[in-house]
Amino acid sequence: MRPQLDLCPGRVILAIGAAGLGSAGTGVAEADIAGAAAVPDAVQASTLTLSSLPGVDDALGIVPGGALAPLAAPAPAPAPAAAREPGAAISAWTLRRNLLVGGTVSVAGTLRPAAPGRQVGLQERRGSGWMTVTSASTSRFGQYRLGFRPPAPGSLALRVRFAGDRISGPATTPLGVINVYRRAGASWYRGGGPLACGGTLTDSRLGVAHKTLPCGTMVALHLGNRTVRVPVIDRGPYVSGRDYDLTPATKRALGFGDTGEVWATR
Repeated sequence: MRPQLDLCPGRVILAIGAAGLGSAGTGVAEADIAGAAAVPDAVQASTLTLSSLPGVDDALGIVPGGALAPLAAPAPAPAPAAAREPGAAISAWTLRRNLLVGGTVSVAGTLRPAAPGRQVGLQERRGSGWMTVTSASTSRFGQYRLGFRPPAPGSLALRVRFAGDRISGPATTPLGVINVYRRAGASWYRGGGPLACGGTLTDSRLGVAHKTLPCGTMVALHLGNRTVRVPVIDRGPYVSGRDYDLTPATKRALGFGDTGEVWATR
């Protein structure tokens, strides 16, 4: 059996013998062509508008009632998700590791892969954990800047932390120790007598005397471009306006004179 096609603009008529597709001995029904006689009742016709015709390469299937229709196209495969980098690479640096209280710790660096809006945090060691003290977003080149103003003197262990996102996993880089100082009056002393915290004072003993800090407390002292970190080993000084007495070895390490001002973390 051969289907006949009405090619009039806007419609196509497929005529199929009533006996069904592929039935032997079935005659071909005439199609309605430009006002010709109607299709006999024994013939089932399926009409498809041109706007709904399948493409040349589309397959035709049979739908209930004998009509032909394009087979449903398989659903497109979902686009693969963007690959996530296993980890990020982060750099950090600061030009000031010694500053007076009230000053700002400024940190700059780069996060790779580079993308805008990725969150980077500056963290301070607190006991056995880390606390984020400030954060910033990266530029489209992966650059960032962080600024933190410590509220009190002390030696701070800092690091820069990226927690990870949809682009890549987490990354951390240590920044090291930042010393935040207050101004303190100082003098020095010598002698071979006993120390309040135990032992004997010698010219090679590093340490300081302080009136109230517990024995063994570590204090960072800064003068010019020199910094020393020494323990409290004695009591004193007992002169108004002076916070520390330096041992001879501490005096030499700092390049300190007889009396004056130093920066101290305690």
